[in-house]
Amino acid sequence: MTGYQLGLGLTEEHTALADSVRRFTERHLTPAVLRAAVDAKAESLPPFWAELAGQGLLGLHVPEEHGGQGAGLLELAVALEALGRAAQPGPLLPTTLASALLVAADAKVGAELLPGLADGSRVGAVGLADPLSGVESGDGVTVSGETVGVLGGAVADVLLLPARIGGDLRWVVLDREQLTVREQDSLDVVRRSARVEADGVVVPAGRVLDALTAERVRSTAAVLFGADAVGVASWCTSTAAEYAAVRVQFGRPIGQFQGVKHKCAGMGVELERARAAVWDAARALDAGEETAGFAAAVAAVVAPDAAVRCGADCIQVLGGIGFTWEHDAHLYYRRALTLRALLGRGTEWTEAVARQALDGVTRATRIDLPEGSERIRAGVRRELAVIAALSPDEQLVALGDGGWVQPYLPRPYGRGADPLEQVVIGEELKHAGIQLPELLMGGWAVPPIVAYGTEEQKQRVVVTTLRGEVVWCQLFSEPGAGSDLASLSTKAERADGGWKINGQKIWTTVAQFSQWAMLIARTDPDAPKHRGITYFILDMTTPGVTVRPLREATGSALFNEVFLDDVFIPDDCVVGEVNDGWTVARATLSSERVALGRGNASYPTLADLLRFAAGRDLDAVARHRVGEFVCENQVLDLLGARTVLKQLSGADVSTTASVSKFLSMRFGQQIAEFCLAELGVAGAVPVRGEPSDRWMEQVLACRAMTIYGGTTEVQLNVIGERMLGLPRDVDG
Repeated sequence: MTGYQLGLGLTEEHTALADSVRRFTERHLTPAVLRAAVDAKAESLPPFWAELAGQGLLGLHVPEEHGGQGAGLLELAVALEALGRAAQPGPLLPTTLASALLVAADAKVGAELLPGLADGSRVGAVGLADPLSGVESGDGVTVSGETVGVLGGAVADVLLLPARIGGDLRWVVLDREQLTVREQDSLDVVRRSARVEADGVVVPAGRVLDALTAERVRSTAAVLFGADAVGVASWCTSTAAEYAAVRVQFGRPIGQFQGVKHKCAGMGVELERARAAVWDAARALDAGEETAGFAAAVAAVVAPDAAVRCGADCIQVLGGIGFTWEHDAHLYYRRALTLRALLGRGTEWTEAVARQALDGVTRATRIDLPEGSERIRAGVRRELAVIAALSPDEQLVALGDGGWVQPYLPRPYGRGADPLEQVVIGEELKHAGIQLPELLMGGWAVPPIVAYGTEEQKQRVVVTTLRGEVVWCQLFSEPGAGSDLASLSTKAERADGGWKINGQKIWTTVAQFSQWAMLIARTDPDAPKHRGITYFILDMTTPGVTVRPLREATGSALFNEVFLDDVFIPDDCVVGEVNDGWTVARATLSSERVALGRGNASYPTLADLLRFAAGRDLDAVARHRVGEFVCENQVLDLLGARTVLKQLSGADVSTTASVSKFLSMRFGQQIAEFCLAELGVAGAVPVRGEPSDRWMEQVLACRAMTIYGGTTEVQLNVIGERMLGLPRDVDG
């Protein structure tokens, strides 16, 4: 299950750190240790506390001058994910949160306390719930009251607690001896929380963290709690998938049943969403970016919910065994629910995200390019400057002949660009204001012809396609073979100098405007399912080709059915070897191509949603939904960035790419449905002053998003089988 080995971090250093922590958990967080924490009457330091400190895990993010490792929150998050997979007992999370906040506060008290928090001689805790009451008193404040749900509070030596002082929310540093601390009955029976009371405690001015804002506390907590939640989701997903792969019912592994496979795949999707959101928020806080609070709010919305869903679904997949006290599944579910609760109501986080987005706050996805990118950029910029000075028609020729349109292809059709150069080219095309030709299906046609075609074929169709002169369609799908292309029945029979083709294709986009088509047909009916298929290129003006537009649910006709009646295709239009067309059809070189964008401009985007929502009197439920859409859009962008970064490092990108495709398929669809519902009666009939026509049409058009290119159900099968290792269907 490679998706889990990659983890939250993407660099070699992060992978090594995660591996080191996993080995630590295997040595020290044994089942006996976990169950001892469950059965304990009161929380205490775990037996491996000293070893945690010895490994440097308590002080990963603490500056070296204060006894730490001098790394950042991202490194700490990587470690917390790995520890979260082991449902670690003890106050690691609250202690690292306390030290992270002291580092952020940059106060004198931090220099006093951080060394002890980093070496394990002090235990920390942070209050995130209702604040104490405080009044100014001399050179400090006096605080009274109580706060609940203080994670690890029962074993903490030093506590950072919120206090309302003169109308402002501030955090104060208190020693345990100054407080009354009572362990509470906690939903999480491994790692518990406490009620903390203060009765007229005088806090010196030096222990009032004036520079520590409520947003910084909440954001830091969102990252660290989120990383722990990612670990929970990871354990739940892998546990469910591993069980589903071996548990046999009705003579088959249950992971072969689509309902179970899709549930596990959904867990994998949730895990990748959570990883992306927490990764970005940690990076933003480390860099001190202005939008760090926005990124952290997205993480707070996505990661805890993902853990809760994965926890619940894990128990469901495990069945009866998952509902027993002896199985660990309920411990992870309890952990997920607790993390979500302690971070605060989800509606508060989604409201914050929606408010910022409606106020114009955006967060561009940052891709940190490795060394060598500037040298490449200088050369690319020089060449593109020459093209930018040409006329539009001359630009198209120069772009196609120069290999800029699909730069990952080998020369002369591309530039043989590796992932790094592809990213730079994409950025520099945008910088130069150069628009590439829209190839549509031609973008699918060119790579297999370059890989398997003859030189004559490449000169005939590849060069003109890359210049934007040729429109292509794809004659793959058939009435009886939609996503299952290998079941096609269109026949190709030998004829003098070529082949006679008979059959019917369907759902063919822009066939009525196309000059050329990619066609697969069965040339050996006796061969196995994926054999005996040949890949052809077809001149659409050939006699016997009949294109009949299909009127869609919207009333328009983008798709077509194509009838092939004794259509002659000469031998020089066979691409690759006869009967090996399945190999050619799959050879789009996608593994070499860096996906620099996402979505389809024809369908609704987040920008469309925000324009729709601007100035409307949205109720709380609608604002919550807007916040969720903003989070999902951010996650989609982040998944794209993580895919690119994985490609730059040479890692397998299939996991993230599959998840991105699945989520993107439904995103515009959900936006359209939301906007139409918000229109009320204007969603059914035109109403003056409302964009009724547009959203009525979009809702209908968007139904196609989860069908073409492989339905969502097919995508879930792909995720379940390739990402989670679940068994394929019997006929697969």
